[in-house]
Amino acid sequence: MNNSTKNQTNSYLDMELLRFSTAGSVDDGKSTLIGRLLYDSKSIFADQYEAIEESSKRKGETSVNLALLTDGLRAEREQGITIDVAYRYFATPKRKFIIADTPGHIQYTRNMVTGSSTSNLSIILVDARNGLVEQTSRHTFIAALLGIPHVVFCINKMDLVDYSEEVFYNIKKELEAFCSKLDVKDIQFVPISALNGDNVVNKSENMPWYQGSTLMYLLENIHIGSDYNHIDCRFPVQYVIRPQSEKYHDYRGYAGRIAGGVFKPGDDVVVLPSGFTSKVKTIDTFNGSLDEAFTPMSVTITLEDDIDISRGDMIVRENNQPYVSQDIDVMVCWFNPKNLILNGKYAIKHTSNDVRCIVKEVKYKVNINTLHRIEDDKEVKMNDIARISLRTTKPLLYDKYARNRFTGSLILIDEATNETVGAGMIVE
Repeated sequence: MNNSTKNQTNSYLDMELLRFSTAGSVDDGKSTLIGRLLYDSKSIFADQYEAIEESSKRKGETSVNLALLTDGLRAEREQGITIDVAYRYFATPKRKFIIADTPGHIQYTRNMVTGSSTSNLSIILVDARNGLVEQTSRHTFIAALLGIPHVVFCINKMDLVDYSEEVFYNIKKELEAFCSKLDVKDIQFVPISALNGDNVVNKSENMPWYQGSTLMYLLENIHIGSDYNHIDCRFPVQYVIRPQSEKYHDYRGYAGRIAGGVFKPGDDVVVLPSGFTSKVKTIDTFNGSLDEAFTPMSVTITLEDDIDISRGDMIVRENNQPYVSQDIDVMVCWFNPKNLILNGKYAIKHTSNDVRCIVKEVKYKVNINTLHRIEDDKEVKMNDIARISLRTTKPLLYDKYARNRFTGSLILIDEATNETVGAGMIVE
């Protein structure tokens, strides 16, 4: 490999990564939009296009169905819907992207939660003919609950309302009124036709009244550098590295992904829950040592002192420590057909920690459409969102989800079946 190719490869690997998800009601055009993004940005191979072209012909469709690029399950292709989360990867000269195409049906709301949980940005599609519907409210609320920093509302199927400016601005006004009740930092609105490609990658000639950016321009240029918490230093230890080879006989490194803040050699740190203090000696990676590391990098940290540290411990700064408690309140999205059991016992995965817990109380459920609390019905069923109180077998090291999405999130697991039954956002 010559130097020029090496430089190109390195610059490609160093490109900023944007994770985004699509959400919206059934048949709003999520899969078609992703297909259009991939096709118009020249991110699919000729044989892939030929395959979906052939598949479209077999189904008797007059044009190429770009939705087939993401609908991978046979049942999805047959019904023309998305059932499971479909992940797609593509890149442009400016950025790399990972897309999570999430289902629109109410019974697959849990899939929308899992697909959007790591996203920087959520694209919520709205059918221009229908405006704000129940699933739009549900997905917008979940996006706010998950702390997704950027939300882009794509008013789709503008071709079916004659590219009407009035229709677009009426829907925009309705969405703005709903979003004013939620904590969403950055909201954008784009009128599009995913089927015809208007304002997706290329500017639409059919909507000269719209002076904003295309969807692709937003995805390539939206600022995500400040989406992560670079203030509170959090390093959950996943694995202790002891090579015990002749070259690294005394090496003891703590591997994991930085969940917050910036670490540098020489920093004073404290290890929780033991409370022992030390200094950062080195920050190592496969490609060598670093002068500093920050979220969400995966690194190995070595300390100047030999301290008993194991998986589940957390390295933090002395003057900036997380909450430590066995009693926590969580907003939970329930995934399982079996209802949540009050006083039931569940396993918890939180950062690199495994603990058990008991559900002490169901405080209230949330009505997705009105955002009102439901306090007279405490039965938490599949796809419900509720605030619950948990008591854990040992203290958790956490931050509130609104401050840190890594240390403020957890999953609940049924110990009998090993199924993930709920995803939780710690509120206090």
